Amino acid sequence: MLGELFKGLGTTLRYMFKQPVTVQYPEVKRPVRERFRGRHELKRFADGKERCIGCSLCAAACPADAILVVPAENDPDNMRSHGERYAATYEINMLRCIFCGYCEDACPTNAIVLEHQYELSFYDRRASIFTKEMLLVPEDKGHGDPPPILTQLNRAPSPPAQIDL
Repeated sequence: MLGELFKGLGTTLRYMFKQPVTVQYPEVKRPVRERFRGRHELKRFADGKERCIGCSLCAAACPADAILVVPAENDPDNMRSHGERYAATYEINMLRCIFCGYCEDACPTNAIVLEHQYELSFYDRRASIFTKEMLLVPEDKGHGDPPPILTQLNRAPSPPAQIDL
């Protein structure tokens, strides 16, 4: 019994005089791995039109049933996407999402992409439902930038979210 006590105290004394490894989180953000799945984003084509064609394959593939897609017919005068339909309503319940990436794999146009943003917090349940307006990349950004870690490594994103169809 005394041997285990001295062994534990030895470990404590060994680390007591070492410099602690602390990340000052709000100011310094840790880089994430290439395969990290964070906040969802709905991408656009380079011409500003939405990639999502409202096919609901992402909602069908989601094991947690966290995605709601309500498709609508595209107006020929005001085209929102290149297909016949677009997603009139696109919502993701982030409390139910398990960040598995099945929605990303199921999407035929690479519209939904799990990016590398990990700061997802909210104070009430209503704020946990991300709407289409919250998920959609702004028009001036076109199809969105690749994650910073991939630009540093000079590698293409996987899956290739920047491919124009």
